[in-house]
Amino acid sequence: MGQTLPKPALRPFLAADTPVLAAIFAARIEQLTGDDYSEAQQQAWASVAEDEEAFGRRLASELTLIATLQNSPVGFAALKGKDHIDMLYVHPGAVGQGVGAMLADALERLAGGRGAKSLTVDASDNALEFFARRGYQPKQRNTVTVNGEWLANTTMQKMLDGSKSGGPA
Repeated sequence: MGQTLPKPALRPFLAADTPVLAAIFAARIEQLTGDDYSEAQQQAWASVAEDEEAFGRRLASELTLIATLQNSPVGFAALKGKDHIDMLYVHPGAVGQGVGAMLADALERLAGGRGAKSLTVDASDNALEFFARRGYQPKQRNTVTVNGEWLANTTMQKMLDGSKSGGPA
């Protein structure tokens, strides 16, 4: 495999992206969270995107970026308000190609540009290491109900450049 991998690119969310983003969301959950969540939990979580109209409205209501490889969407991330990563999902086939890091970098820059001193995320158990490597610190453990199933996640926080760490956000 001596070929250079194509570089991912970013663009804004378009309503027409909703079906492919719903598929990325479901594939990511179904294929990459089995070590941390039961099959019933995975199905409940993935079913959030089954109502594509509602899923599209959620994406449109936030600052949502699409990562593409060769013009095809392979991941997405949504910033809720100025300081909370609501979603960051990369298709299993694109994991390890810098897509997630590029999306996180972009949201961190956008949050900082919006005046946020810190950025939070409710990270799933399988995303903890990704966010920890990026400097996010665990703040609290959560349990949420999604379509009748209890799922655990961890609220993590990263102080953005120019902010002093250690104090309340």
